[in-house]
Amino acid sequence: MSAEMNVDAAAAGWTELPKTGPLLRPYRPLARLEVWPPRGATGRLRPGAQVVTTPEGHITGVDFSVWAPSATRIDLCLYPARNASSHATPNNSANPRVVPMVAVGNGWWAIHVDGAGPGQAYGLRAHGPWEPEQGHRFNPNRLLMDPWAKGLLVPVDAAAQTTQPAFLTRMTPRSDAAASSPPSLPLPPHRSALALQVGHACSDPLRPTALWHSHQPAPADNSLYIPLGVVVDEEAERAAAAALTPRPRIPDHRVVLYEAHVKALTQRHPDVPEAERGTYAGLAHASVIAHLQSLGITTLCLLPVASHITERHLLAQGLSNHWGYNPLNTFTPEARFAACTHKSLPLDGHQAAHIRHEFRAMVDALHRAGLEVVLDVVFNHTCESDLDGPTLSWRGLGHADWYALAEQGVPHNFSGCGNSLNLNQAGVVRWVMDSLRWWVQAYGVDGFRFDLAAALGRDVHLNHRFNPQHPLLTAMAQDPVLSQVRLIAEPWDIGPQGYQTGQFPSGWFEWNDVFRDQTRAYWLGHPATRGQWATRTSGSSDLFAHDQRLPTASINFLTAHDGFTLHDLTAYVSKHNEANGEGNRDGHNHNLSTNLGHEGPSTDATIEHHRQVLRRALLSSLFCAQGTPQLLAGDELGHSQGGNNNAYCQDNETTWLDWSFLHTPQEHAPDHLLPFVRALSALRRELPALRYPQWWTGRVLNEKQGPWPDVVWMDRYGQPLDALDWNHQQHRTLCALVTVGEGDHPPTERVLMVWHADWITRKLQLPQGEWELRLDSATAWAPTASSAAFQGNEPSSTPSMTHLDAPTVRVLIQKLPALTPLSDTAVPDTDVAPNALLQRFRPSRK
Repeated sequence: MSAEMNVDAAAAGWTELPKTGPLLRPYRPLARLEVWPPRGATGRLRPGAQVVTTPEGHITGVDFSVWAPSATRIDLCLYPARNASSHATPNNSANPRVVPMVAVGNGWWAIHVDGAGPGQAYGLRAHGPWEPEQGHRFNPNRLLMDPWAKGLLVPVDAAAQTTQPAFLTRMTPRSDAAASSPPSLPLPPHRSALALQVGHACSDPLRPTALWHSHQPAPADNSLYIPLGVVVDEEAERAAAAALTPRPRIPDHRVVLYEAHVKALTQRHPDVPEAERGTYAGLAHASVIAHLQSLGITTLCLLPVASHITERHLLAQGLSNHWGYNPLNTFTPEARFAACTHKSLPLDGHQAAHIRHEFRAMVDALHRAGLEVVLDVVFNHTCESDLDGPTLSWRGLGHADWYALAEQGVPHNFSGCGNSLNLNQAGVVRWVMDSLRWWVQAYGVDGFRFDLAAALGRDVHLNHRFNPQHPLLTAMAQDPVLSQVRLIAEPWDIGPQGYQTGQFPSGWFEWNDVFRDQTRAYWLGHPATRGQWATRTSGSSDLFAHDQRLPTASINFLTAHDGFTLHDLTAYVSKHNEANGEGNRDGHNHNLSTNLGHEGPSTDATIEHHRQVLRRALLSSLFCAQGTPQLLAGDELGHSQGGNNNAYCQDNETTWLDWSFLHTPQEHAPDHLLPFVRALSALRRELPALRYPQWWTGRVLNEKQGPWPDVVWMDRYGQPLDALDWNHQQHRTLCALVTVGEGDHPPTERVLMVWHADWITRKLQLPQGEWELRLDSATAWAPTASSAAFQGNEPSSTPSMTHLDAPTVRVLIQKLPALTPLSDTAVPDTDVAPNALLQRFRPSRK
C-alpha cells in the first residue's frame, strides 16, 4: 500500500462524528488514511487506538496498533459513525472501510488514520495460517475485538435484532425441578451469542462434537454479533480521573476489606432508586456507603467489573455468569452494571463515555467517604475457553502467541476455564500492565485482587512452574503506577504445583486459605490444635514471616464469594448446588462446616441459638486476629444461599442481598449480627493489640514497651503450655496476654484474649488486677467506646468473667497504671522466657 491514501468520505457513506459531548474534543472528520509509523519505528508505538493531537490540542487523527506476531496481515475495519438518537442507526452490516495495517517490527502492526477521532468504531481481521496442531487458527472471516480497546459498542442496533440466532432457539431446559418452563436468555441476544462465535466450522456450537485436529475455518462472517471497539480520548480520560477525590491513604494495619458484587449488593436495597439498583450508581448511593462506613470498612473489593460474557454450558441451561470471571475485555467497565444505559452495551461513543463517567462517579463517592476501591481482575484465562470456544479477539490474533500451549496446539488449562494466557510473551505482559495502569489512571481505583494469581508467575523456562521473580510480577513491583496500589493475590490455581500461599514477593497481600480452614476447624468441631490456631491468629508467620513481609500480608477470611456464606457454614454439612445444572458435582466438598444436627433451616430454637453463638465466635476470631480481615458482603446480614457453595451462575435472590429488614419493625429484624460486627470493627480500631503491624516475639521489645513481653501464651489457668498442650486436639481453650502500643508509643493497656471452642463450662483464671470485659461473643456482649457501640445484654447482666459457658471469644483489658511494675529501675532481661515474666504477677493455679 502507498504511504498515503485519499478517501472520499461522503461517497463511502460516512457521517460526521459528533463534535461535542462528555470527554470528547473537537476534531476533523475522516479525510485520509496514511501509514504510520514507518517500518521499524516502534519507539513511538502505543497499543490500541491513540488519539493524535497538535501542540494546540486539536485532534488530527488516530494511531491504531495491535500485537499479532504470527499473523501475515491485519486489516483495520472502520465503521460509519453512529447516532443513538437516529432511527436509521447504521450497524455492523454496513460495509466498513478496510485498511491493511503495516508490520512495524517485533510483532506489532500499526496504521495512522488521519481525521478519525473519539467515537470512531472499529474492528480487526487477522490473516495467517490455519494449522491447528501448530496452534495457528487464523480466520479472516472472523471480525475481532482489539484487546486494547478502551470502549465497546453494541454490535448491531438493538432495535433491529428481533430474533434469536437459530442455534440459540435449540437450548435445552435446565434439569433441575425449578425449571418448569423453557429457559429465557439471561442476556440480550448479541451478548448471549458471543460464547458461540467459534472460529471453526461447527453445526451446533452448543454441542460441539468435532475433534480439535479436524477443525476447519468457519466460512461465515460473524460481524453482526461482535462488539466493536470505540476510540477513546485517553488524555481526557486520565484528566477526568485526576479530578476525582484523591484516594484515601490507609495504613496497611488498619485495612478492613469487604468483598462484594456490584449487582448483588444493591439489587434489593429499598433505599436505592429502582433504576439504579444493581449498578455503579446504586453502589455509590448514600445508604450503601453509610452501611459500609458503619461496619468500619476501609476497602471495598469488587468482583469483576470488566466486560465479561456467559459461557456456552450456562447458555444451554438458561443461566448466566453472575460473578464475571470470564473476561471479554479488560479495559472497559461491564455495561450490565451501568444505570445510564439501562444495563445495556452502549450504541455510540457518547453512551460509552457515560458508562465511564458513572464508574468514575462511583469511585469518587467512595473516596469521599474514605473508602478504597479494589477490583477483582482476571488474567489467568479469557472468555475464549477451550478450542471449542469462541474466537473473539486473542485467539484470532494469534492463538499460539497469546495462549500457553501444550501438545497439538491445545492450550494449557491451569485455570480450569479452558485456556491459560501466555504471560511469558512480552506483548501479553504489556497488555496486562496497560490494563492495570488504565484502571488506576483513567478510573482512579486503588488496587487489584488477582484471580488464580499463581498463573501470573508460571514461567515457561521452569516448565510452567511458579516463579516469584516472574517478569510480570517484577514489572508490577517496579512500575511507578502499580507499585503504589494494593496488589492482592489469590495465591493458587489448579495447575501443577499451583498452591503458592505465602510465596508471592514482598509488597503483596495474599488470601490466606489456611486461616480460613483452620479457623473453621477450631470452632466447628473438626480436627484442630491450639498450636495451629495460635499461629493463625498471630498472622501466620509460618507462611509470611520471610523477606521482611509483615502480618498484614495475610488476608484473613472466613468466607468468600466462592464457598458457603457464614450463615450456611453453620447450617449445612453438604453443598446444595442442584440449581447450577451440573448434578451437584460442582463446588467444593471440603467445607469444614457444621449443621448442629439439622441440615438447613431449623425451627429448633436451641439449634438456631447455637448457630448464632458459632457465627459470632467466627466473626470475633476474624476481627481479633493479626493480619488483614476480609468480610464477605452479606455475612453481617445473615445472608443464606440455601447451601449453594458455588453460586457463580445464580443471578437471582440466591445471591442478591436482602435489605428488607431496614424498614421492618425491630422485633422482626434478623439476629444481631449487623450491630455485633459494627462493635467488633470498633473494638479493632480502638485496641492496637488487635491490629499490631509487627510479628509477635514473646519478648520485651524495648524500654518503651515496659517490663512486659508483647505476647504471653497460656492455658485457662494462666499456665504456660507444653508441647502436648499445644498439639492436643481435644483441648480448645487458649489465652494470650498482649501488651503493645500504638506505633512508637508505649502501651496503655494489657489485652487478654481468650478463645474457648467448647460447649462444656470451664473456669477461667484471670491474672491479678482489675479487668474490664470488652467482648464476649457467646452472649454478644461488646460495649465499645465508639458511637456504634452494641451490647447484647443489659449492663446488669454482664457475663461472668471467670466462667466460659459456651464457645466464645473474649477480650478483656487492664489499664497499665493499675499494675505494679516489675522494677522501678530496670527492664527485665529479654532473654528470660516470656512466661517466666508473667509468673511475677500471675495468680497461682486453683
